[in-house]
Amino acid sequence: MPVHQPFVGIVNIGTYSPKKFITSQEIAEISGVDEAVIRDKMGIHRKFIGDENDHPNEMGIKAARDCLARANFPPEEIDVVLCTTEEWKEYLLWTAGIHLAYEIGARRAWALDVHMRCATTVNAMKLAKDMMLADPEINTVLIAGGYKVCDFINLKNARTSFMWNIGAGGGAMLLRKNWERNHVLGTHFIVDGSMSKHVIVPASGTVQPPSDAARAQGLFHFDLVEPDAMKNRLNAVSMDNWLKCVDEALRKSGVKPDGSPYTRADIDFANILLVKPSAHREMLQRLGLREEQSVYLSEYGHTGEQDAMFSIVEGLKQGRLKDGDLMVIVAAGIGYVWAAGVVQWGSGYGGQGTGVRVQN
Repeated sequence: MPVHQPFVGIVNIGTYSPKKFITSQEIAEISGVDEAVIRDKMGIHRKFIGDENDHPNEMGIKAARDCLARANFPPEEIDVVLCTTEEWKEYLLWTAGIHLAYEIGARRAWALDVHMRCATTVNAMKLAKDMMLADPEINTVLIAGGYKVCDFINLKNARTSFMWNIGAGGGAMLLRKNWERNHVLGTHFIVDGSMSKHVIVPASGTVQPPSDAARAQGLFHFDLVEPDAMKNRLNAVSMDNWLKCVDEALRKSGVKPDGSPYTRADIDFANILLVKPSAHREMLQRLGLREEQSVYLSEYGHTGEQDAMFSIVEGLKQGRLKDGDLMVIVAAGIGYVWAAGVVQWGSGYGGQGTGVRVQN
């Protein structure tokens, strides 16, 4: 008799956006770039940035509370918290996940911080699934974190214009073993360390501490320190690496009810991190999808690894992510990493709803 492997499903999603945002017109005024370029070429209509009272891990806590409240799920049942709050957070050398778990009432859970830049959510989904399948005592994992990397974006530095869409917010995803809906299937990652030092905050660590002099020179902001090498390498491999991740994640997803393997033709919804519109359209075209089979987060900004949760929320609100859809989550992060994850949304083929509650 074959041994049944438990499913791991997404119970609910939570998000948080701060009140303060910046518009394309304001970005144009600061940067000196025409607003039409900001809106049409870069895809930024506005982006949430928060203020001095919006702290990264606190935004993750708010997203986690939103997630649990919508699911009516008691935090005491959470076994593990995977905290995706970025390295830029309330305090240096601080385990933010332990604080997050405590604040939401997950007093029985243990926690750790997870980082893979904007690919962290896909990575955390794999970790959560693998832990639940490997350990009979882990049944529920919360992925949650906040993001305020916009603090490191200099809108006057044209070298980093590809990062001008970066904003602020929080996201959360609750996963549970043997959950009947929203099954997490295969994931795949590719890394390229040759680009690991191309995009950095020059004065931010032991190599060059963020002294007053360094900050005055703008070295406590992101910079593209090897622009030609980054541009040439990224253009040569990025889209192909993304598509390979998608194909490999599909291969690792097992087989459909009829016994055939998953392919690109089975994808119904593309959950793509916020990239420039032309790259978004190319991704859809190469996957054989239409624009209505995805959402574009032009009103949010790029919230790093939390984009995946915002895309799910918007996909459900707009009726683009539906029960029975096969969703692929596509992400990438500086360093450089590409990632893809596959989720069978809803109850599968012809099921009765996703179980996920979002605010309309």
